[in-house]
Amino acid sequence: MTKRHVSLPAEADEGVTAFIEEVDERLSGDEDTCTVVQDVLVDLYGDREAYERWQSGKDVSNAERVRLQGYDPCNATLESEYYAEKDEERFERSKHLQWLWRQFDATPMADNVEFALRFRRMLADHLFDDCGENCRFFKGITFTYGHNITVGDNVVVHDDVHLDDRGKLTVGDRVSISDGVHVYSHDHDVVDQTEVRNYHTVIEDDARVTYDAMVRAGNRVGRNAVVGARGVVQSDVPAHHIAVGMPAKSIKVKPGWEDEAVPLEGANENRQEERRIEYDLDDGIDVFDEFDRNLSPPGQR
Repeated sequence: MTKRHVSLPAEADEGVTAFIEEVDERLSGDEDTCTVVQDVLVDLYGDREAYERWQSGKDVSNAERVRLQGYDPCNATLESEYYAEKDEERFERSKHLQWLWRQFDATPMADNVEFALRFRRMLADHLFDDCGENCRFFKGITFTYGHNITVGDNVVVHDDVHLDDRGKLTVGDRVSISDGVHVYSHDHDVVDQTEVRNYHTVIEDDARVTYDAMVRAGNRVGRNAVVGARGVVQSDVPAHHIAVGMPAKSIKVKPGWEDEAVPLEGANENRQEERRIEYDLDDGIDVFDEFDRNLSPPGQR
């Protein structure tokens, strides 16, 4: 056993528990999510006096006004807000919860590990499509939407991980995702990068994706498999296999699992297209090409 249980002093634990339960209850109720998020952030940042002064119509500087307005997620934009194919109804609430998650991480309280893990775990219940028991989410984790993520029990996601759920992302039980990992569920056409393809990316039970690795969209990391540090997964990693490199290739089966695993010769199969998620854009949607490139090859222009 490499870790031990740590607990807060009783008085601090009482305050943390009461705060988390209060936010959880408000998010579970009928209150407008924007209002809940705004209230929580105003108090966490210690800005209640300035906020009340602004709300009462008293003078505030332009910088103060921008800061105070910024606690309300309805006054913010996220990169994923620009994605044309998103589910607008689901994204509206997900955006508010993402804003709370991200802004909480920017407070000094996010360095209080016990408090922060419990607070993020509560938020995950509201943000994700489904989240299991006893999960641990560390600092600096980002998502595309959040609502297309399913996470099993006893999952650990470490610092500065990006979980892209522009398509769909499923993480099984007891999965470990190390610092700096990027897991994607969308990809771009190599000629026209404005053509986005969404996929279902899967990390199965007991798998481990280690430091700074990347799992490309539509791939599956099999049960009990390992992706080595800085590996780039561009094809399925079979159960019990260890895959390393750029691109990641299976180099061996975990000792003792040889009878359960497919042989190395059957590994490294790309099945991305089997997990593609089709979508339609609404008629009349206001789209733009931020690159405005001429994509025709020479001689065809």
